[in-house]
Amino acid sequence: MPNASPKSCFLCENKISYVDYKDTQFLRRFMSPHAKILGRKRTGSCQKHQKLITKALKRARHLALLPFVPAP
Repeated sequence: MPNASPKSCFLCENKISYVDYKDTQFLRRFMSPHAKILGRKRTGSCQKHQKLITKALKRARHLALLPFVPAP
């Protein structure tokens, strides 16, 4: 299998410095269909932005903006 080029960070490309926990449509992009947080290899985000995404997702879950588990 040939080496694929590494994905570039979406947030770095668009110069986004803050991930808003209230923007659920944007945050769903970084969740699997099973409501799990996707890792850096799947999303292509850098470490700095992955931490911001994770923190925002957890805040949104705590405030019931996003589900902890998928709907049946």
